[in-house]
Amino acid sequence: MRAVLVILAALVLLSACAPGVNPAVGTLGTEGQLSGFWAGVWHGVISPFTLVISWFTDRVSIYEVHNRGGLYDFGFALGTGILFGGIWRGRK
Repeated sequence: MRAVLVILAALVLLSACAPGVNPAVGTLGTEGQLSGFWAGVWHGVISPFTLVISWFTDRVSIYEVHNRGGLYDFGFALGTGILFGGIWRGRK
């Protein structure tokens, strides 16, 4: 019985980490355009720098909410992988 309660509590806590829907996907930003794959790659590569800058200002964010959806997400993940060495560093 105790194990069931622990598992249930863990599931409730982990469900708080589930991503929500981004209502800004597909809507135009202030520049009048949507970020696509290549913007996602670039934002992934520069994400550590923009993270530090975002601690000091509200005008900078590491993730562009006005994007094309899956294509931008794939580019962002690819860009962060490029930055941190991807599979090549994981082999060592």
